Amino acid sequence: MCRHLAYLGPRVPLSALLIEPEFSLLTQSWAPRDMRGGGTVNADGFGIGWYAGGRAVRYRRDCPMWTDSSLTALSRATVAGALLAAVRSGTVGMPVVETACAPFGDDTWLFSHNGVVAGWPDSLAGPASRLPPVDLFTVDAPTDSALLWVLLRHKLRAGRAPDRALAELVAEVTEAAPGSRLNFLLTDGRGVWATTVGHSLSLKHRGGVVLLASEPHDRCTDWTPVPDLHLVSADMSMYTVEALA
Repeated sequence: MCRHLAYLGPRVPLSALLIEPEFSLLTQSWAPRDMRGGGTVNADGFGIGWYAGGRAVRYRRDCPMWTDSSLTALSRATVAGALLAAVRSGTVGMPVVETACAPFGDDTWLFSHNGVVAGWPDSLAGPASRLPPVDLFTVDAPTDSALLWVLLRHKLRAGRAPDRALAELVAEVTEAAPGSRLNFLLTDGRGVWATTVGHSLSLKHRGGVVLLASEPHDRCTDWTPVPDLHLVSADMSMYTVEALA
């Protein structure tokens, strides 16, 4: 499994979200508290996505987050009002390469998957066969998460609303690969959407701040656990949590 985090709110240094909290994403890379049987550490790479000039910028590495000597200085110097970041625990047999690390992206979109597709890769042969060939030729890495992003991106490019695109993807993959864990995070820098299928997710929404995270990164009591099999849609003014069909 992995750990991931999405933030919308006032512009802050990335370090305030990734490094400084007691249970930060950095800490979760080596001492996660709720992996639910999906590994013990998240040492197979990490990625950070934020926005500059209206477009998504990504910083991804194929090493443990705690070994990147540039991260502290970079995160203190970089300020953003929207962020999606993840640390990776790769599934056995999948490559440990930079391009396999979330967030995956396209223009203003950033996406992360916490979980695993059961029966990969055979189980997704059907959904993959319905994609344009060029999408398969240009997939970031031969992993379940990278292909899930391509499937989702295809729906977004076809005009699906983000919440409906995520719900459709969950339904499609659940039918093709029962037992998959499909916690997704998606943002365009203005809104954030998430699903819970088989893994933990918590929400903090107050004072113009939105945080969605695999684990709360502090001891504050204003985090709300999102129930399994639910879809979250949020911006800085409101949020909804609804059951997945």
